[in-house]
Amino acid sequence: MNLSPRRFPTAAIAVATGLLCVLFASPSSAATDESPLNVPLVSSGVDVDGVLDEPVWSRARRLELTYEVEPGDNIPPPVKTAVLIAYDTNRLLVAFVADDPDPGSIRARISDRDGLYDDDWVSIVLDTFNDQRRSFTFFCNPLGVQADGVETSTSGVDISWDAIWESAGRITAEGYVVEMAIPFCSLRFQQSEGDQIWGFDAVRLWPRQDRHKIGLVPRDRDNDCYLCQTAAIVGFSGAAPGHNLEIDPTFSMLWTDQRYPFPGGDFHQLERRREPGITARWGFTPNLTLAATANPDFSQVEADAAQLEVNTPFTLFYPEKRPFFMEGADYFTSRLRAVHTRTLLDPVWGTKVAGKEGADAVGAFFVRDDKTRLLFPGPESSSVRDLDRQSSNAAVRWRRDLGGASQVGLIATDRESGNYSNRMAGADASIRLTRSDRLQVQWLASRTDYPEDISRAFGQSAEPFSGQVVDVLFNHGTRDLDVYGVFRDVDDEFRADLGFMPQVGHRFWEGGADWTWRRRSGSWFNLLSLGAAGFRQEKSGGEMLLEAGVFEMNYRGPSQSYCWVSANLGRRGFRGREFDDDHVEFEAGILPNGWLALSVEGDIGDGIDVENVEQGNRIMLRPMIEARLGRHLSVVLDHAYERMRENGEHLYTDNLSQARLVWQLDRRTFLRAILQYEDLDRNPSLYPDYFEEKQKALFTQLLFSYKLNPQTVFFLGYSDNRYGDQDIDLTRGDRTIFMKIGYAWMI
Repeated sequence: MNLSPRRFPTAAIAVATGLLCVLFASPSSAATDESPLNVPLVSSGVDVDGVLDEPVWSRARRLELTYEVEPGDNIPPPVKTAVLIAYDTNRLLVAFVADDPDPGSIRARISDRDGLYDDDWVSIVLDTFNDQRRSFTFFCNPLGVQADGVETSTSGVDISWDAIWESAGRITAEGYVVEMAIPFCSLRFQQSEGDQIWGFDAVRLWPRQDRHKIGLVPRDRDNDCYLCQTAAIVGFSGAAPGHNLEIDPTFSMLWTDQRYPFPGGDFHQLERRREPGITARWGFTPNLTLAATANPDFSQVEADAAQLEVNTPFTLFYPEKRPFFMEGADYFTSRLRAVHTRTLLDPVWGTKVAGKEGADAVGAFFVRDDKTRLLFPGPESSSVRDLDRQSSNAAVRWRRDLGGASQVGLIATDRESGNYSNRMAGADASIRLTRSDRLQVQWLASRTDYPEDISRAFGQSAEPFSGQVVDVLFNHGTRDLDVYGVFRDVDDEFRADLGFMPQVGHRFWEGGADWTWRRRSGSWFNLLSLGAAGFRQEKSGGEMLLEAGVFEMNYRGPSQSYCWVSANLGRRGFRGREFDDDHVEFEAGILPNGWLALSVEGDIGDGIDVENVEQGNRIMLRPMIEARLGRHLSVVLDHAYERMRENGEHLYTDNLSQARLVWQLDRRTFLRAILQYEDLDRNPSLYPDYFEEKQKALFTQLLFSYKLNPQTVFFLGYSDNRYGDQDIDLTRGDRTIFMKIGYAWMI
C-alpha cells in the first residue's frame, strides 16, 4: 500500500505515543478489589413465573441496592430493592424484589423487546471476563418484558444484541417481582475447572418526577470506567459457555407490483420471491462463535425513520437492523465508522466469527453481495450509487487488552467486484492515562482502484489511488469538569467503501470544556451544565470549510424534563465562497406522567442554499408526541418542518409527518401501522435547473409480528408507496406483501 510520506510520520508518531502511554499507564483500581461475593450452586428447578415460591430463592445470595447514583450522588435510595442470585448447572438465576410506596404509579407496558426504557425496570450487568471492558446487560420491566445489550468501555450500550432467555414479572401490593433465567450458552466467558470471578452490578430505574437510578455499588464520577467499579461475584464452577449449535431455518415470501407507466398505467409484476434460507451458529470453542448463512433472509421489517433530504449535501446515515449483522457488531466498532454493514445491500451468503480468548477479542466476516454500493465522498458533499454487479466483502478486527482499562486494535476490510477493489487497514488505541483521562488514537489507510467505466461515469480517478486518516481524541472527565480536544486529518483520496465516512479531504480541530452542577431530587434542576468550544475545519489545501465558537447549556429537571441549547457563531465555506453561519440548535422534552411524552428539537439561523450556492435563512423544527394509552396501545406522532428563505424570498418548505401505532396484544405479539408523508414545496424561479414545484410521497406499512424469541418469529406485512406533484394527485406507485417464518433450533 502506497502511503503518503507527508502523512505517515504523523500517524506513526500518534499511534506509537499511544502505545507508550499504555505501557507506562498505571492499572486502574477497581471496586472488585474487595472480597468477591459468593453465588451459591442450587439443584432444584425454577418455574419462571414471577412467583418466588421455590426453595432456590431461600438459598440464593441476597443483595440490597443501597445507592441512588442518579440524580443523587451515592445517597440512600427512595425505595427498597433486593436482588437474589444463584445458578444451577445450566443457567444463571436472578430475581428482584422491588418495593414501591404507591404500586399504582408503577410505569409498565406490554411492549416488544427493547421497548421498555421509559418504564420502571431492573437490570443486571455481567462482566463475564472480569476485564472491565465489555459486559452483557439484561433488562426486565415489572411485566416481564425483556431487553438486552452489550456494553463496551468505548462505545456504550448496544441493544441490537439479542439473547434467548426467560423472564417474568408481576406487580404486587408492595411493588413488583421479576424473575430471570439466563442460559450459560447465551453468554460468553472463560471456561475453567474451578470457580470464576465476574464483575456484577444490579440496577433499578424508578421513574417518577425524576428518573431515579439505584445501584448495588456507588459510582465515582471522577472515574471514567464504570465496569472498573462493579462488584465481584464468584461461583459458576462447571458452567459451560457456548458449546451449543443453533440452527435457524427461515422461509420468506415477497410479492411486489409496480404501476407502469406512472401514473396512468396498470400494476405489473415486478418481483416474486419464495426463498428458504438457513443460518447456523456454533460455539466451536468456549469463547468463539462461528456463524454461517446460505440464501439468508437479510430483510428488515422495521421501516427506516424517514429523514429530510432536501438541501443535504452529504449522504444520510441509517443504522443497521438486520439480525445477522447486528450479532457481534460491537467487535467491529471503532471511533471511526470503518465498518458499516448497511453498505451490503443484497447478500446471498456470508460467514462470521467473533469472540474473545484471554486478552484478545477477534471478529471477521465474509459476505457475497449481489449488488455493489459505492459511496463517493468529498470535502463538501458526497453521493451514492448502487450497481447491479456482485461483490465480495470481508472485514477483520482484532483488539487486545492492555493495562488497567486500555486496549489496542487492528482492522482491515476488503471489497472487490471485477476490476474494482477497495482495501483499507489501520490501527487504533484507547488509552486510560488516569482515572479521569483517556486518549483515543486511530489511523487508517486505503487503496482504491476503479475500473474505467466507473471512473468515467462518476468522475473518479482512472488510476489506483491511496489515502489516509488520523484521528485523535483526548478527554478529561471528572464529576464537575469535562475538557476535550479532537484532531482529525483525512486525505482527499481516502475511501472506506465497507464503512461510512462520507466526508474526506479535510482537517478538523476542536477543543472545549463543560462545567456541571448536580442536585438531588426535589431541586429545580438535577443537572445543569455550561460549556464552550471552538473548532475549525478546512480542506486539505487550507481553504476554510467551517469555523465557529459554540456556547452550550444542558438542563435536566422535574417531571423528567430536559433542555439542551447550543449557540453557534461562525462562518462556513462552500464551493469557494464564505457564508455566515450563526444559528441556534435546541432540544427539549418532558415526561409529565407515565403515558405522555413531549419533545421538540430545532435549528434556527443562517444556512446555505447548496443548489444555488447562496446565503439563506433556515428554520428546522421537529416536534414529537408519544401517547401510551393503557398497557397495550402506543401512538407516536412525529413531524419535521424545514423552511429556507433566500434574499427575502421563499426557496423551499419541506414537511415530513410520521405516525406509528402499535397494539401489543401480549409480550410476543403485536400489530403495527406506520405512515410517512412528505410534502416538498419549491420556488422554481430561484433554481437554475428544473425542479418540480411540488413533490409528495406517502409510505404505508402494516405488520403483524409474533416472536417466541428473537429467532423464532412470524411476520406478515403489507407496504406501498404513493407519489404526486403539482400536476398529479397522490397515486399508488407500488405495493408489496411480505412474509417471514423463522425458527431457532438449539442442539
